[in-house]
Amino acid sequence: VAVNKMDTTKWSEDRFNEIIKETSTFIKKVGYNPKAVAFVPISGWHGDNMLDESPNMGWYKGWSKETKGGVVKGKTLLDAIDAIEPP
Repeated sequence: VAVNKMDTTKWSEDRFNEIIKETSTFIKKVGYNPKAVAFVPISGWHGDNMLDESPNMGWYKGWSKETKGGVVKGKTLLDAIDAIEPP
């Protein structure tokens, strides 16, 4: 899940965590495991965390998700896209 427009919240960690909580609740309701989903804070306008790590979110240490092959970790949206398993 790309959490976009982080620049409009001044790259707020609290807002990012709030969105993760709300989105995880929805993901559970539709039958998915939130632990199998990568959450990445990005700013599409500025390019933050899309291809390269952003210096604007020093608090962000990366994402991790559970897969059939084990735990996968990354830092950017590109990493998360690359980690998508085919159906």
